[in-house]
Amino acid sequence: MIPAPFGYERPASLDEALGAIAGGGDVKVIAGGQSLLPLLKMRLASAGTLVDIGRISELRGVRPQADGGLELGALTTYADVLDSTQLQIAIEAISDIGDVQVRNRGTVGGAIAHADPASDLPALGLALDYSVVLRSKRGERVVPLDGFLLGAFQTAIEPDELLVSIRRGPLPAGLGGTYLKLSQPASGYSIVGVAATVAKSGGVVSHVRVAITGVGEVAYRAKAVESALAGSDGSAAAVAAAAAHATDGVTVASDIHADAAYRTQMATVYVRRALETALARSA
Repeated sequence: MIPAPFGYERPASLDEALGAIAGGGDVKVIAGGQSLLPLLKMRLASAGTLVDIGRISELRGVRPQADGGLELGALTTYADVLDSTQLQIAIEAISDIGDVQVRNRGTVGGAIAHADPASDLPALGLALDYSVVLRSKRGERVVPLDGFLLGAFQTAIEPDELLVSIRRGPLPAGLGGTYLKLSQPASGYSIVGVAATVAKSGGVVSHVRVAITGVGEVAYRAKAVESALAGSDGSAAAVAAAAAHATDGVTVASDIHADAAYRTQMATVYVRRALETALARSA
C-alpha cells in the first residue's frame, strides 16, 4: 500500500532535530524505520511531517561509563550492540530479533520509543535497569524505563522531546541472566518473552529482575515474582513459587495466536525456566 502524503525533514544535527520537533503538531520521528514505515504504508499511522534523524552521528555509539555502566545512543543498531557486547542475556535477546536486515537497520532508541507490546528490547532494558535520556529545547531529563512505558505504543515522551540514548549503571557482581521466548512462528514476535537477571550473595538471592513482553499491553517488570524470590535460597521450589506470580496484576492479552489462559500458563513456565537459567549462570 501507499502511505498518505507527508512532509519530510532531514536535520543534520541534534540541535536541528530538536528545533524541528519543538513546535509539536503532527510530527513523527523516524530513524531505522523498521516499525514506522510498515504502519504508514498500511495507513495504520499517519504523519504531517516525518523528521528523519537517521544520519545524526552524535546519536550513535556504545559508550562505557566511568562508573562501570553503559550508554547506548538512540541510533545504535541491534547489530552494533551484538558486535560490542559479551553479555549473554543481550546476545540471546537481540540475536532473535527480526532478520539480518532488521538488525542492521533497527535502532535501540526506535524500539524503546515505539513500545510495541511484543517487542523484545524493552524487556531486556527493564531486566538490566536501563533509563531513557530525553532531550528537548527545554533541557534534558532521565526517566527510568520502568515507568516510561505507559501502554501499547505509549510512552512518557513529550511531543517536543527526542529519545537520545538509554543508560544503565554498573551491573551487580556475579550477575547471571537469560532471555527466553515463545515466538509466533510467522513474525518472530514474542507470544511470551522473559528477560531475567539474578545475583546471589551469602547463599541467598540478593538481586532479581524479571521482565515480560508479549503478555500484557506493554513489557513490564514482574515485581511480584521478584519480591517472592528475593532473599530466598534460589531453590527449585522457591523459583517455582515465585514464577507462579508472573501475571499478577496484569490484564493478559488474548488474540488469534494465543488466548489469555495459554499466555498465562506459558508466562509461568517461561519465567521459571528463565530464572533457573539465570541462577545457574550467576557466580
